[in-house]
Amino acid sequence: MRTPALDKFCAWIEQTQLSQTIQITDWFVPTVQTVHILAIAAVMTAAVMLNLRMLGVVGRGEPLASVAARFRPIIWWTLPVLLVSGMLLIAGEPVRSLENWIFQMKMLLLIAAIIVTIASQAPLKKDSAYWDATGARRGALKLVAVVSLALWVGIVCAGRWIAYV
Repeated sequence: MRTPALDKFCAWIEQTQLSQTIQITDWFVPTVQTVHILAIAAVMTAAVMLNLRMLGVVGRGEPLASVAARFRPIIWWTLPVLLVSGMLLIAGEPVRSLENWIFQMKMLLLIAAIIVTIASQAPLKKDSAYWDATGARRGALKLVAVVSLALWVGIVCAGRWIAYV
């Protein structure tokens, strides 16, 4: 979605010293993209493992709370790396990202994935066996896991799609 304000903001970013440096330094973008992709791999691995456990596909013998304790830090510590590397990539080509509807969709999916992840993990801090109950909670947990997986996969697909729109 393009707006005059967004156009002006992108033009301003392109004129900053940081953006100019990124645009003329040949090694910068590939290096930052590599860091960004490795961070995506870490977040996706942690999210997939956590959600597969929530679905009961893997690690059934291990309590969900201990699986979450293992993988949750990877998600939360890697997101700032993605934020910084993503902002640097945007600074180099702001129009390519900020005015691209796929990028905007990716950001909405990311916000939703973060909310779902927080919502699914918060009860474990109060009661480590919260999701281990049977019945409605088990069904809700599986639904949350499917939605979470769909969101994380959607984020990755949207990230790749940005280059083609």
